Formats: sequence, structure tokens, C-alpha cells
Amino acid sequence: MIHFLVSLALKIFVPAVTLLLLAQYLSGIEVSGLYIAVIVALILGVLAVTIKPVLFILTLPINIITFGLFSFLLNAIIFWFVSTFVEGFVVDGFLPALLGSAIVSLASTIVHKLSD
Repeated sequence: MIHFLVSLALKIFVPAVTLLLLAQYLSGIEVSGLYIAVIVALILGVLAVTIKPVLFILTLPINIITFGLFSFLLNAIIFWFVSTFVEGFVVDGFLPALLGSAIVSLASTIVHKLSD
């Protein structure tokens, strides 16, 4: 039970801290604080579980043609979409969204692999 709680906390706080670091070092991404970063991380997690698989199925032909590289664009679009309705989280353009989503995904993947 404790392992599950620690794993869950890591899966929430690592993307949140990654977002805060991105806001410091990457121009085009702004996060107003830890609370907003945690909210964004939770929303990104929920969207990754619910909407992303549907979008992946709908864009499967494009994904096949691009050898899966279109998935990066889907992640960026979802990342950018979250910035449209979360106050305190701003993404100024597609390139910061692409870089931000790739870095957050990488950090989340590393934590997921290490926590299992």
C-alpha cells in the first residue's frame, strides 16, 4: 500500500516539478506556482488516459504513415490545449508546446519505469 502511494505521488509531482523547471528554463512556457503545476499534471494525466487513446485511434493512418511521429504532435496539442483553460499556465506557441510535452513525457516515462 505504501509503495502504491509513493508511486502515485511521484507520478503527480515529477511532472509538476518538470513543468516548474520548464517554466524557468524554456521561454514560451509559464507556470505561476506549484499548485498550478500539480493541477496541470493531474489534467495532463487524465487527458492522457481518456482522450489521447481516442485521438490516437482516429489519427492511426497518419501515425502509420509518419512511423508514429504524429504522436509527438498529439502530445503537443494536448499540452497546448490544457494551457487554454488553466489560469496560471501559459504556452506561447506550438514549438514550446512540442518541447514541453516531450520533456514532461520523458520525465514521466522515466519515473514510471523506475517506480514499477
